[in-house]
Amino acid sequence: MPFVHLPRTNLTPSSLCLGAGSIGSSLPREDSFALLDAFVELGGNFLDTAKIYADWEPGERSISEKTIGEWMQLRGLRDRIIVATKGAHPDLSSMHIPRLAPGDITADINASLRHLRTDRIDLYWLHRDDPSRPVEEIVETLAARVAEGGILHFGCSNWRADRIGAAQRYAAKRGIPGFVANQMLWSLAAANQSDMPDPSMVAMDAALEKYHRESGLAAIPYSSQAHGLFQKMDRGLREIPRPYDAGTNMARFQRVRELRAQTGLSITEITLGYLLSQPFPTIPIIGCGSPAQLRDCWQGAATRLTPEQIAFLEH
Repeated sequence: MPFVHLPRTNLTPSSLCLGAGSIGSSLPREDSFALLDAFVELGGNFLDTAKIYADWEPGERSISEKTIGEWMQLRGLRDRIIVATKGAHPDLSSMHIPRLAPGDITADINASLRHLRTDRIDLYWLHRDDPSRPVEEIVETLAARVAEGGILHFGCSNWRADRIGAAQRYAAKRGIPGFVANQMLWSLAAANQSDMPDPSMVAMDAALEKYHRESGLAAIPYSSQAHGLFQKMDRGLREIPRPYDAGTNMARFQRVRELRAQTGLSITEITLGYLLSQPFPTIPIIGCGSPAQLRDCWQGAATRLTPEQIAFLEH
């Protein structure tokens, strides 16, 4: 299993990160444990969850974090796992009201520490942005928690390039920690920002890509295979769901098939290899519902494409 060094940190995560949106909810406890066990057996060590997973379903709140916390404790694996979780998400009943005040961030970090049964969070993500709130206040709040030891590093999710740049410049000027990674919706499948089911979600765009190329900031994209879009198209799917652009992705699918024929790589290997071969550190988050799906993704963990192959796919 390939591992990568995450710049600006002391973390060495596996080249694929297991997304935990279904852990403990649509994937019941025993099935969740089996998936997490399989991930570790394959060499994985990087988990991505959130305080709000899966609060959109009936039942116990923050069940993903709680299930992971129980699993780590029962297996004695806390020191082997890089735990990333997200907070400061708006309440689901009032998505138009941001939650990025210092008190919101602090309360969510404390809750996640309890749920995960740990004394530190390796990588803490801000789940959403509030463009009306000064980046200075946000960075200071997170840097203070790093100084206290509750979180080791922090990143942003669904932030735009200008806000990330402003936060990083302020942190550098103050000589305090800044973002070590950015999490956005990104895959080989082209997505339309205007068609997002939630307008506070941010997809990789030209400005973000330019920022990552110039700064070297790590990208850890979610929906890294567009929910298996190209695999489904290969099985006969013809109606492209939002937010994925139909015309662009029909053409990209044909190029994926051409590259598969030329190289013998699977669609999974091509879609993951596309992200793993970027000129800045990129660790795709994979969403798997079973050990079999996990093993399929794992075949792509070491896949690297050439710049020419990437340009061919994007054309």
